[in-house]
Amino acid sequence: MSTTFGKPADVYLTIGLQRFAEQPKYTEVNPGQDALLVCKVIDKRGVCSWQKDNKPVGIYPKKYEWASQYGIGQTAHVGGDCSLWVRAAQLEFDDGLWECQVTASDFTTQDALTSQPVRLVVRVPPQRPRLEHEGVHVPPGHNVTVDSGAVATVKCVSHYGNPPAQLKWYLGEQEISPIHPQTNSTEPDNPRTWSAASVVQIPANKERHGTVLKCLALHESYSARSVAVEARLDVKCKYDGTFKVLHDAPTVRMLGAPQIDLEEGKDSLILRCVADANPPASIVWRRAGRSEIASLQESLQLRPVGRRDAGLYTCQAQNSVGTSDTMSVQLDVKYAPKILSAGPDRLTTAPLFSPAAFECVAEGNPTPTYKWVQRISTQGKPFLDRGRESRLVIDNVTYDYQGEYECRATNFINGQERTATSDPIALQVVGAPQVLRTTSGGVAGHSVSVKKGDSATLSLIVCADPRPRHVAWEWGSLRLEAGSGIGRYRVDDVTQDSREDCYLATLHIDDADLQDQRPYYLVVENERGTDRHAISLRVEGMFSVEPLELSYLLGIAGGCLAAFLILICLCIYAVRARKCCFRNRNNYKTSEKDSEKADLKSRSDSTSVPPLDSIYTTPTGFHHHHHHPHHAAHHPHQNGTPGSPEAMKVRMAAMILQPPTRV
Repeated sequence: MSTTFGKPADVYLTIGLQRFAEQPKYTEVNPGQDALLVCKVIDKRGVCSWQKDNKPVGIYPKKYEWASQYGIGQTAHVGGDCSLWVRAAQLEFDDGLWECQVTASDFTTQDALTSQPVRLVVRVPPQRPRLEHEGVHVPPGHNVTVDSGAVATVKCVSHYGNPPAQLKWYLGEQEISPIHPQTNSTEPDNPRTWSAASVVQIPANKERHGTVLKCLALHESYSARSVAVEARLDVKCKYDGTFKVLHDAPTVRMLGAPQIDLEEGKDSLILRCVADANPPASIVWRRAGRSEIASLQESLQLRPVGRRDAGLYTCQAQNSVGTSDTMSVQLDVKYAPKILSAGPDRLTTAPLFSPAAFECVAEGNPTPTYKWVQRISTQGKPFLDRGRESRLVIDNVTYDYQGEYECRATNFINGQERTATSDPIALQVVGAPQVLRTTSGGVAGHSVSVKKGDSATLSLIVCADPRPRHVAWEWGSLRLEAGSGIGRYRVDDVTQDSREDCYLATLHIDDADLQDQRPYYLVVENERGTDRHAISLRVEGMFSVEPLELSYLLGIAGGCLAAFLILICLCIYAVRARKCCFRNRNNYKTSEKDSEKADLKSRSDSTSVPPLDSIYTTPTGFHHHHHHPHHAAHHPHQNGTPGSPEAMKVRMAAMILQPPTRV
């Protein structure tokens, strides 16, 4: 097996060659700040080092230090991290191109590494940019004069910056592009700093006369991140074949008109009246309805705006040639609501069932909307809406309306809600007692349900001013006063409710039974009257009894079904028996019937009695004890098989007509 420096060759094959995990990147830093140049190597076995501008850099405490060192002052790097700290960066020492290098694992492997050169930039703020027209410097606030129809070539230059400033152009409020990208070059007298240059070409015409040309330099070292330089275009027009300065009446443009609502005390406004005139024109700002001049400057500033600033503003320009048309803008200043009055008084007393009214007056722009709310003690809902108008009218005052009220005035400014709230106004209700028909949660409390054997608690709230002098519960023939009890029934003394002048009356029923299921009446009385209201108790049977009741129902249903089947069987039997009787009746002989009728007639003739057909029944309690022998002999069939029903009637009649025996 071959070896390299005493190590097996396959060890290096297993470990692999050195390679970069992360190389240094372009970095900017302000003077005096620390910069970290990152360099990490995989499978590092060589030695790390750094170069700046192709020259080796040593490791010096508090200046150049390994990022992975164990402690301050230690010069060795750890593992594959070759990152370097540049402490307190300075332009003359640290600005330049940096490289991270790693020596080879051994002289035969040849896996030495060198990163791509990257720039560490120590920032230097550039000088204020300057404008040049035809190679001549244009001081700030001066004009760039150009003939109408010609092209104005203007250059913007920024010197001694590191890195170079970024330049942008604006004509009026619109960004324009240079004729070619900006050029950056090092300064001859300070090669570590840069100058930036950008050139624009602007066709000159009458419409662009007076337009502001602006060059904006952007750099991270500027306190505001940017610095601008401006100049106005002064366009000369051709007149009588020669270029002369155009003398004309001014025209004006208004800039800065508000696009959103202006809110009092929060927003500021700057209006500009830009005049296109040659010779220059003077500007006059006026406000409609006032004789004094608002401003003689190009800009009208309102810092901050107030409601007194609202109105119609006009601007006009004038020079020796003439006067411009008038430009105008209407300012509408918004402001949040403010309650001016709410009443009529802080405390209002109203008799029960009488009307009451409150009035609220507020100012605001836009005009506010109103809402009246009543403070209540219900958890989760501290307020109850009572009205949506400036005037709140309560037609029928009850104790539900007693309490404190607030008026809320609301408007919206730029989509945000603004609200003002009045001081609380109290409504005091006096009158006869009133048992509230709803619970404190606003739910009707007309019934209570409990299971059989449980304790039941019936509670109602009663309001009264003055305080109730008699409170009692009534049911059936019983009446219990507050603070008393009898058997399973007990009435508590009334207690103060959370609402003013309202009290809680409670009836307790122990071991509730089905016979307790009924309405219970609360009767309340004070000096001004009485009130009476019922609450019902419903007692439910125990759950264990329900299966037994179901079995009873099933037994009753089964019994009814069995009785119904027996009844059907009896009917069938009766029908069959009747058919049998009718069959025997048809077998009765007609001759026997005729014989019985003849015998009966002979008897009737001898006794002179009413016709046989008129007598068929025997009086109650009448019995015959004497019989004649010849009757039996004459009617032998009487001792035989019974005959038909008609024959039975005839025999009965003969017995009745038989003369009584005399002694």
